[in-house]
Amino acid sequence: MEQMLRQLGELLLGSIPTVILLCLLFALYNALVHKPLGRVLAERRSKTEGAIEKSQADIAAAAARTSEFEQRLREARATLFRAQEARRKAALEIRDQAVHVARSQAQGQVQAARQDLEKDKQSAQVALQGEAASLASEIVRRVLQPAGAGR
Repeated sequence: MEQMLRQLGELLLGSIPTVILLCLLFALYNALVHKPLGRVLAERRSKTEGAIEKSQADIAAAAARTSEFEQRLREARATLFRAQEARRKAALEIRDQAVHVARSQAQGQVQAARQDLEKDKQSAQVALQGEAASLASEIVRRVLQPAGAGR
């Protein structure tokens, strides 16, 4: 058993440089590869998450601008519709006024024509009465005239 313990001791003494080299290799790996790689990955992760957050914020801002644009578009359409409605009402009022003026003028012309017709009728009646009187006197004269004298 003593020999076994001695061999075990020699093995342990022989493995000390290997353990030291392994620890040194682990320390160098950790310092040269693992920590810089961890920093790069953490930085990449933060940049990626930052880019995602920024893109989400940009999407939200774009949605807000789109909503605002649509609201302004609705307001502009409503304003345009109100303006068109006002122009339509103004045109209808102008048309109604023109119709009223035309009716007034037409009624004035009809009234003037009636007055002219009434004057023409009265003058024709006066002329007819005068002519009727002259025809009546002519008829009376011819009737009262002796039969062979007038021809």
